[in-house]
This record gives sequence, C-alpha cells and structure tokens, in this order.
Amino acid sequence: MEMRSGSWSDPPTPAPASARWRVSPGFVGLKCAVTVILVAAAVFFADDRRALTAAVVAALVAGGYALRDLLAPVRLAADLSGLTVVTGYAGHRRLAWSEVERIRVDTRSRAGLRSELLEIDTGDTLHLFSVYDLNTHPSAVADELLRIRALHP
Repeated sequence: MEMRSGSWSDPPTPAPASARWRVSPGFVGLKCAVTVILVAAAVFFADDRRALTAAVVAALVAGGYALRDLLAPVRLAADLSGLTVVTGYAGHRRLAWSEVERIRVDTRSRAGLRSELLEIDTGDTLHLFSVYDLNTHPSAVADELLRIRALHP
C-alpha cells in the first residue's frame, strides 16, 4: 500500500513552453461549403450574364479565403526562442523575442459590437490577429505569449 500526503491529485505539471493557434476547422469547412454553393449557383445562373459574373467573383473570393486557411492554418506559434507569424497570403516569418517590442490587445466597440485584435509590434511591422485567426480570444493569447516570453532564457 502506498501512502500519500493528504493530496488526492498528482503534483501539477508545468505549463508547456510552446503553443500554437490556428483557424477554426469548422470555419474553414464553412468557407469551403460556401465556395461550393457559389460555384453551383454560377452553374445554375449560366444563362444570366450578370448573375453568373457575380457568382463567379463571389466563389473566387470565398475560395481564396478558404485556400489560405487550408495552406496556412496555423496563424501564430510561440516557443522559448520566439514567434512564428503568418505573413502575406500564406507565408511565415520567424521572430526572435528580442525583435518583439510590444504585445497588446486592441479592443474597440462599434455599432454595439465589441472586437479584439492581438497586436504584435516589431517596430518595423505590426502583425494583427483576430479571434477568427486564433480560434480563441486574443486577450487569452496575449496572456499566454507573455507567459512564454517570461520563460525565455
């Protein structure tokens, strides 16, 4: 029989020193479904030039956003040596912690709606991430980034 010191739980494990945030798979699926529906609408409206043009343009835009989410699903990653951020359409850029000047959350209210953006400022560039990019609240991500940065040797 093993004796323990009054505690029923195992000792807490240390929090991980790395994290990744990606777009919601459900949201990517929705974008893909909308693209398919718009392509079907384009086929259905093949006789009407204006409706066909509108459906094709909308399908291209929705498809472009869906393709970006499929090519670069991880928008932000952090570890002890720095950050990896998505840049451009689907590229990635590695940032050392020494390059990051500021991490903050910009909160705005417009028309009764509240929006949050995570801002990662390197002095030369500003990387912005929304709740749709991160699949969680930007304030929670900022807290986690600051925690990981504090562990940086």
